[in-house]
Amino acid sequence: MSNYLSLLHKIHIHPLLWVMIGISVITANFKPLCMLMVIVFIHEMGHAISAHFFSWRIKSIMLLPFGGVAEVDEHGNRSLKEELIVVLSGPIQHLWLQGAASLLLQLSLFSEADYTTFTFYNITILLFNLLPIWPLDGGKLLFILFSLFWPYKKAHTHMLISSCFVLIIYITITLIFSPTHINMWMITTFLLYNLYHEYKNRMYGWIRFLMERYYGKQDAFYQLKPITVEETDLIYHVLLQFQRGCKHLIIVEKDGKKLAEMDENELLHAYFANKLTDSKVGDIYYGY
Repeated sequence: MSNYLSLLHKIHIHPLLWVMIGISVITANFKPLCMLMVIVFIHEMGHAISAHFFSWRIKSIMLLPFGGVAEVDEHGNRSLKEELIVVLSGPIQHLWLQGAASLLLQLSLFSEADYTTFTFYNITILLFNLLPIWPLDGGKLLFILFSLFWPYKKAHTHMLISSCFVLIIYITITLIFSPTHINMWMITTFLLYNLYHEYKNRMYGWIRFLMERYYGKQDAFYQLKPITVEETDLIYHVLLQFQRGCKHLIIVEKDGKKLAEMDENELLHAYFANKLTDSKVGDIYYGY
């Protein structure tokens, strides 16, 4: 229990939420503010407790007006099943929260107005978080879905493109229906910044994904997926085919005939330890 309580020390409030708190204080909307804080807190703790259960390395938990962002020191090498559970552990909290609100209403501890306000916040935060935009839960679910079919880098790129497309739709709807809604534009700014930051650091994220495969734990892989390459293929191009949730056996061919089989760690070792960043797969094979 004390280990889970230690998660509370990792919680931080994002400036956007501080702004909303300030607005609520100025306008004396204390009760809606408390409801919002409870929903956001429980949503994010759902993620955090689930991640802690799987021994994820949690660096910080940032509370936002529409959910939160848990910064973890994991780089795509946990099983997709684990990650799916961690991502869904936030949205699923809204179900029992709504049930609790209904119970409070029946016990006359919630007025009709309070119940309506709570329901609006609860459903709004749930649906907003499920939008397929990074770094929302929907964006993370999209990344997991793409990772089932494509290598890490390709899945990540398609996730970013899809997120940008949905965000453009979101901005368009905001311009049409709520062009003067300050909170909507603050959230939009946050999403734009995080998408840009994720795009800017896309190569760094891919390298960290590969480095953790080489230096980190290997017990998360659940599927053996061979990669057939020519001896003239660059090591870099082969590494681009590495996929989340898979352990790769590298089959080296020459003119359609099999030359050798290599474990993925042999390529990773050549790339990171031996600095063969511009070398071909055949250079490793003939080097033995």
